[in-house]
Amino acid sequence: MKDGVLGATNYNGVAANYMTGGGLALYGWITPFTARVHPLQKVQTQSWNIIYVPYCTGDVHTGNKVNIYGDADPTNAITYHHKGFKNGEALANWMGRYMAKPDQLLVTGFSAGGAGSTGIYGLLRLAVQPKKSALLADSGPLFQVNRNDTPEQSPSVLLHNKIRTTWGLDGDEGLVSKLIATYPTAGTADNLGSLTTGLAKVFPQDRFGYATFQADAIYSSFSYTKFYPEIEAAPVGSKRDALLNAKWTKEVTTWVDAMKPYSNIGYYVPYGRDFLKSHTLTTATFSGTAIKEANIKDVGAFTDNLLDSAKPVMRAYETQRTVQNSNGIALFSTISNAFYALLGL
Repeated sequence: MKDGVLGATNYNGVAANYMTGGGLALYGWITPFTARVHPLQKVQTQSWNIIYVPYCTGDVHTGNKVNIYGDADPTNAITYHHKGFKNGEALANWMGRYMAKPDQLLVTGFSAGGAGSTGIYGLLRLAVQPKKSALLADSGPLFQVNRNDTPEQSPSVLLHNKIRTTWGLDGDEGLVSKLIATYPTAGTADNLGSLTTGLAKVFPQDRFGYATFQADAIYSSFSYTKFYPEIEAAPVGSKRDALLNAKWTKEVTTWVDAMKPYSNIGYYVPYGRDFLKSHTLTTATFSGTAIKEANIKDVGAFTDNLLDSAKPVMRAYETQRTVQNSNGIALFSTISNAFYALLGL
C-alpha cells in the first residue's frame, strides 16, 4: 500500500507543492476541510485559515520512538522514526507563535487523523487559546480499553498494548506520560480511551464531536486482524468482515456509552456507506453519511452543529443498519483518476 493513494505514508517526505501537486492530498480535495473550493462539498471552515498536517510517521500522530523493522530481505532493515507526537508539539508551538487567540478553532482529522486530532487537541488548544474551540474526530476512535482487560472484554487491548511499546506512548516524552502530567484529572494512563472523555472534563466550554461508521471494515481490520488468528485465516470478504464487525460493534457501543454523561460531547454513528468499506465520513465528500431515521442529511449537519455553541451538541446513532450509496464519491473518483491519468500514474 505504500505507493497507493490510500497508503497515506508520504515515506519520501512532503514536497513544497504537496497541496497542489496531486499526490495524496489530491489537489487539496482529499477532504472538504482542506479545500477553499471543493467540487462536491461545502463546509463553513473553507473560508478560515487552514493548516493541513500530512500523515508520515506511521503512528497516528502520537508516537515518540525510533524503531528498526525487519524485511523479507534481512539486509534491508528499515529504520522508522515514529515522531507524530513530537511533530504535534512542534505544530502547537508554531501555531502559538503565529496564530494565537483566534475567534474559533476546529481541530479535525479522519482515520489516523481522527486518532491524532484527539491525541494532540489539548496541545493545539492551549497553544492558541481561541475564544471558542471544537474537535471533530472522524473514524479514528480511541476505544475504552484498560490495559489489563481480556480480549473478550476489550478486543482492542492487544493492539493498544502493542502500540504503547512500539510507538513509545508510555516513555518519559511519550504522549501518555505527557498528557497525564498536563491533565492529571482527565483520565488514566491505563486506558488510552479515557482521553476521549477526559478532554471534555479539562475543557468544559469546548465542544467535542466523534464520528465513525458501525460497519467500518478498515479501521477494524487494523485493530484486530493481526491479533486474532481466526480473523487472519478467514478469506478476505464477507466472512472476514463479519468477524471484524462483531468485535468492532461491541467496542463502538462501549465507546458511545462512555460519552453520554458529558454534555459537551456529541457523536455521529451511521451504519455504513459503499466507499472505502465504510471507513471515514469526511473523505472526499459527505455523500452517503445520512442518518435518515433522524432526518439528518449528512455529517455536514453534525459539523455545523459542532461549530454552533448556541445549540446542544448533536447525538445520533443509526439503528436501521443501512449501507448508503455514495454517488458523489463515484464522481470524485472519476475526477481523481482523470488527474492521475494526465500525470501518467
